[in-house]
Amino acid sequence: MERTGGGGVDFLMSILKLDEQSNLYYEEFAGKADRPHLIFLHEGLGCVELWRDFPERLCQRTGCPGLVYDRLGYGKSSPLQQRRTITYLHNSALVELPQVIEALLPGRPFVLIGHSDGGSISLIFGAEQSPHLKGIITVAAHVFVEQISVEGIKKATEAFTEGKLKKGLSRYHGAKTEALFQAWSATWQSPWFASWNIEYLLSAISVPLLVLQGRDDPYGTDAQVQAIVAGAGGRATPALLEDCGHAPHQEFPGLALDLMTCYINSIIG
Repeated sequence: MERTGGGGVDFLMSILKLDEQSNLYYEEFAGKADRPHLIFLHEGLGCVELWRDFPERLCQRTGCPGLVYDRLGYGKSSPLQQRRTITYLHNSALVELPQVIEALLPGRPFVLIGHSDGGSISLIFGAEQSPHLKGIITVAAHVFVEQISVEGIKKATEAFTEGKLKKGLSRYHGAKTEALFQAWSATWQSPWFASWNIEYLLSAISVPLLVLQGRDDPYGTDAQVQAIVAGAGGRATPALLEDCGHAPHQEFPGLALDLMTCYINSIIG
């Protein structure tokens, strides 16, 4: 099904069937044939809709086509069939994302843009050194677990229990909301997840990185940015936004669009 977005960019809404039990909802934005696709990967409680109009606006600014999808268990995609383990982000990066790319963008160049969990997924995928990957933009990505992350999730759990957060998330995830939130909350607060760390794979990432984070992010400190920049195998540009929390692309969309547009133009010429 095709329609035109508010910014005048045509896009397609559809379902990708992964197997007999699993369907992924996705949207594609039109762009120039000689530009790489921008693939947007949402946060740990996010989905396509929670990106709002940011993907459309960035595609319009850069002339790039775009792809944004709901991972399994999120939004309009199928519920998760298995419980989460310490490798849940690796599974999204090394199993689900390659399936999406092979089905929808075979042989096409692309740039990954990941928010929070989506940023970590982008980095894990980047270490596989796909020849079609041209760059990565992370927004509030994590490469290890900090105490501030755990404390932030505890506060979110309290808000969910009180009902306000649950009501808001239910608009996007429907009947999957309870299972999705509890999986996210329980995983990050579990003792066995405290040792989760992906710094070891950063040196294998050779494509240019743009590393965005809000200075006041309640789920992580600038130590995350420092670790990514120091560990990256290629060029990595940090961007710490003052008076900004966990979602720079929503809190300062104009600035985020400018930074990302400059970065994308710099890597594709």
